[in-house]
Amino acid sequence: HIALIPDGNRRWARAQGMQPWKGYEKSAERFFEIAEYAFTSGILYVTLWVASADNLTKRSKLEIKFLCAILRRELQSKRTIRRFMDNRIRVRFVGQWKKLVHDQKLISVIEQREKDTRQFDERNLTVLFGYDGKQEMIDVVKKFQRSPEMSVDSVSVKENLWTHALPPVDLVIRTGGEPHWSAGFMMWHTADSQFYFTKKLWPDFDTKELQKALADYASRERRFGK
Repeated sequence: HIALIPDGNRRWARAQGMQPWKGYEKSAERFFEIAEYAFTSGILYVTLWVASADNLTKRSKLEIKFLCAILRRELQSKRTIRRFMDNRIRVRFVGQWKKLVHDQKLISVIEQREKDTRQFDERNLTVLFGYDGKQEMIDVVKKFQRSPEMSVDSVSVKENLWTHALPPVDLVIRTGGEPHWSAGFMMWHTADSQFYFTKKLWPDFDTKELQKALADYASRERRFGK
């Protein structure tokens, strides 16, 4: 299970003398390329953080409008649909996107892609959209408060996460050259993860860069506290 934090899209666009949403266009193209390569390389779970809750609420309405339009276009494209169906990839969107995105067409497209791929169970693509790891954990705590008869243990916590269907993350890859965490990103699933930070901005992170990250991960010894 690899989780991708694709940082640097707007910086890439500015460096090219472009508007921020041009970085999102390149980002979307890159992601589906990376995801397909990962799955054909034997990786079974790929998770991408497309936008945080803060991204969707604090950035300009025009920027969010373009982001949603780009995502809608990619999810509707015949090439993307073919990638999902030919590779038997299950697609899930996780986060507060239904609450925060005021784009009914995008919501309908997302729901359709999830429905179309629901029968697949081996390869799993999770898109974190309107996601905040701190809010995810707060929601778990609230569930326990509402049901005091529930036992509090690692199993019950995981079962009540937004991301409950996912296994622990083996490798987190963050692009953009700023090695930091954000908004409690998948804090439960990344408790024992390996981290890989690269200076490459996400639009420049191609399959060769993914190979480097996977090779670096393969060279490490995971001890899990032993």
